[in-house]
Parts: sequence; structure tokens; C-alpha cells
Amino acid sequence: MNHTDLRDRIRRCLHSTHQVEILTGDHAVAGMEREERPLTPAAVLVPLVERAEGYTVLLTQRTAHLEHHAGQISFPGGRAEEEDAGPVETALREAEEEIGLHRRHVVEIAGFLDLYQTITGFVVTPVVGFVTPPFELTLDEFEVAEAFEVPLEFILDPRHHEQRSVFYKGQPRRYYVIPYKNRFIWGATAAMLVNFARRLTGNSLSP
Repeated sequence: MNHTDLRDRIRRCLHSTHQVEILTGDHAVAGMEREERPLTPAAVLVPLVERAEGYTVLLTQRTAHLEHHAGQISFPGGRAEEEDAGPVETALREAEEEIGLHRRHVVEIAGFLDLYQTITGFVVTPVVGFVTPPFELTLDEFEVAEAFEVPLEFILDPRHHEQRSVFYKGQPRRYYVIPYKNRFIWGATAAMLVNFARRLTGNSLSP
């Protein structure tokens, strides 16, 4: 599939507005009841980088000392600020602050994935954007240890969507893992990528 056809297909599989009614989250993947609690709005940018060999997904490795999701692989993003006009503004601002990806390189907002509630009390709007190189990244050393790209083709392959479990509050709790080379994409980021892959390939959206 060429880049143009894939871009069209990606647009069609996403929500066209950030006012998304579908809420999934760590609880849904784990097979647990959703916890009713105050949630902090947040947004992440799902950057799809157009490379000659195919699209890639730009991800970050968070530093080990952060209060939330320390050391995890994640999308650039964070909590919404009062001055943000909406989730798109939050995602673009955070991408600029965290990795120095200027919004001029995000040539199009393709759409939005399902809202995602994290176990840490955030409700996240995943904003999918097409990114055109060349660009140079400048990492916020306090928050980001590294930025790297994963081929979208790899992400879309269901053979790479592993489910594992841990005991949490005395119950087995499932979560997704996407192993890539020497890295493990897991938790909320992996679940959002699995949701994206299922939407794009037309497979069931159930956990």
C-alpha cells in the first residue's frame, strides 16, 4: 500500500473529533471494573513519521525519576493546561516541550483514538498526527531519556501484541506488551497502539 492510500485509510479509521464518547483504559485491558474517581485531562501525540521505507511511530523513553510512568516507553504528551485550547494544543505543546518536535512538522492531525483512562488517574486523548521529516529533536533531559521510531508495519502485526499479567490487589491483571528489539512497549502506550492497529486493520476492538 502506498503512502497516500495508507494515509486515507488511517484517517477513515479514527474519530474525526476529540469529543470521543468511547472510553477504554487500563481497567478494560485488565478485565476489571472502571474505578470512579476524579480524572485529570491529558493528551498525547501519536506521531506517524513519513519515511521513504514506510511510516514509523515516534516514541519516547521516559526518565527513571518521574512521578508518573517513570522509565516507561510513551508517546510525547502530558496533562492539559488551562491555556490549552483543547487536546490537539496539549499534544502539540507537550511534543515541543518534551522532544523539541515543532508543530510545523506535524503537517496534519489525522484524527483521534478512543479516550484512555490510566490507573494513575488521567483520561488521555490520543491525537494522531502525520509528521514530515527532516526534523531535529531536542529532548527535555529531565523527562525524556531517549526518542526512537518503530515501523508502523511492526506495530500493526497482531503477532507482536502480547498479553501478560501481574497480580494487583490480589487479582491477576492483564496488560499489553509489544516487544521491539531490546525494548518493551507496555501499559497504556501498548494498549493505545493495539487499539490503533485493530481500528486500522478492521479487527475486533475488544481487549
